[in-house]
Amino acid sequence: MEDVDVKEYSWIVRGKQRRDIIRHIDSLETPTQISQKAKYSLNHTSRVLNEFREHGIVKLVNPDQKTGRLYTLTQKGKLIRDKLREKTS
Repeated sequence: MEDVDVKEYSWIVRGKQRRDIIRHIDSLETPTQISQKAKYSLNHTSRVLNEFREHGIVKLVNPDQKTGRLYTLTQKGKLIRDKLREKTS
């Protein structure tokens, strides 16, 4: 797995919700948009996004905003998402 962080990839693969949510992050998106596409509650999606932030998988683009926060995948996150998408294609 070239360039993919194996430890982080393994952590995501072990969690169905983590796998589902990362697959649905395409560009700058709010937690509401991601939760609707992934079909998980907003609370659960927000919790997973916070975990992803701690692991360096997503970046919060506008941290000063209380509503309408925008998330995007880091390079590490994009590599992991693309590897997961390959596995399901």
